[in-house]
Amino acid sequence: MTYDIVIRGGTIVDGTGSERVAGDVAVKDGLIAAVGNVEGEGRQEIDASGQTVTPGFIDIHTHLDAQMSWDPDMTPVSWHGVTTALIGNCGMTFAPCHPEHRELLAGMMETVEDIPKEAILDGLAWDWEHYGGYLDSIAKLDTAINVAGLVGHAAVRYYVMGERSFAEDATDDEQQQMADIVSKAIESGAFGFSTNRYEPHKAPDGRSIPGTFAKIEELEKIASAVGPRDALMQFVGGDFELYKAVADTANNRVLFSFGTAQDEGAGKRSADALDKLCEGRDITGISHVRGSGYMFGLQSALPAQGATWEEIRKLDLQGRLEAINHAETAVRLVGEAKQQDGLPMDRVFYLGSGEIPDYANKTSVKDVSDAAGEHWSETFLRLSRESNGKGLFNFHLFSSSFEEQAGLFQSEHMYPGLGDAGAHVSQIMDAGWASFMLSYWHRHTGYYSLPQAIHKMTAGPAKVIGLKDRGVIREGMRADINVFDVNEVAELQPELVADFPGGAPRYIQKSKGFKATIVNGQISLKDGEFTGTRAGQVLRHGA
Repeated sequence: MTYDIVIRGGTIVDGTGSERVAGDVAVKDGLIAAVGNVEGEGRQEIDASGQTVTPGFIDIHTHLDAQMSWDPDMTPVSWHGVTTALIGNCGMTFAPCHPEHRELLAGMMETVEDIPKEAILDGLAWDWEHYGGYLDSIAKLDTAINVAGLVGHAAVRYYVMGERSFAEDATDDEQQQMADIVSKAIESGAFGFSTNRYEPHKAPDGRSIPGTFAKIEELEKIASAVGPRDALMQFVGGDFELYKAVADTANNRVLFSFGTAQDEGAGKRSADALDKLCEGRDITGISHVRGSGYMFGLQSALPAQGATWEEIRKLDLQGRLEAINHAETAVRLVGEAKQQDGLPMDRVFYLGSGEIPDYANKTSVKDVSDAAGEHWSETFLRLSRESNGKGLFNFHLFSSSFEEQAGLFQSEHMYPGLGDAGAHVSQIMDAGWASFMLSYWHRHTGYYSLPQAIHKMTAGPAKVIGLKDRGVIREGMRADINVFDVNEVAELQPELVADFPGGAPRYIQKSKGFKATIVNGQISLKDGEFTGTRAGQVLRHGA
């Protein structure tokens, strides 16, 4: 038999959690056609000697809703072995949408997720009103990876209630209208519904986005339409009592963003609380894989205010380097920084200047400054000079303690991820979480065995979304496959580029160690470079 692709002599980790086995994988017509000792030939052959062969990774928390319109390769997640991305998280979607409401939805996506409004308005086709039409529209983009979508509460509520959606309770009739719209969206292919209860998420005028304070009765009415269709209810914000009530309405599956405090033992306590919540319920939490928060450095945002700092903000990187190397300018910068409190430098960590960022660094900038007898701004300037301005600093706003994250991950209902790809692109870069799972949580610490780590990135999230034909290396499954050197996989240093529409900046982050990524039976990336083949599909619930 002749196959489209044969992956030869690799170590197969199939995604189920089973132990690794040696063997070949054959691909034909977009499907896995054979696993084991494949005797036939492939039109393309991949030598996987010394390599690990796994299902493609599945990212269940992205905001690539807009970015894929001008970046169909869907970087940076595709650089890290992701073959399927779930969009529409946190209640934020572009459908349903009346034509006159496009600017408002774009503006809310900007203020909530830090995606430039003008890029959204200019970059999207906006040739839809209802969710099914939205999926039809993005299917035309020919993305490099698969896309699955949720329909968002903010869009649904505003579609039904208009301006009243921000602050007023929905009537019984309006609740039913929302439930009907969500039902139709799921029938059209949405994998579920997302809502946002996080109060700091605001509309452009400062009001909390629609749905933030919706009564539980409204969510239960919507849940009554979601559960019978075996779809997903996704939350950011809220509390356990809310998740319990929604899960118990029509036996709903629930996904929510979860974290833990940083005091000793907090992670294990959070894991125990999650396990108790999940008793008799299909509830899943997702959290960061490492300290997450804002990045800054000479190439990007600057950490202090003042006249001299404002002057160098206007310069390009080379100009900034020249400025901080000027002794008088440096003195002024330090003097101005000393006049303000600034960021808590005990929660800021230097990522280093090597090829691979030092996310495991536990020595804060405050520790470095104190040891050197410097003000933190002097440390910032010194490290910036030493790295030629490329060095970045990571402010841990969330999940700062690896020890407590490890405690949290003890719950079988907790999934590492929460990369937020496509959101906060000029401030945060967590989209390479899959590479970090392999480099830190498997290779560096051994916390997860390789089969456990791969399960958490493949079959596990496939089940969470409701994907029946992906996430496992098995005959008949869709051929979304990664081939990589598990001893080499890692994130590379983030870099700020200005490649969004209108020249807006964003961080990108490539990887090392990936030999090939296959999407729907076609090679999408080879040795870290795009092949030009975009075989991604819009996945539809129930299809």
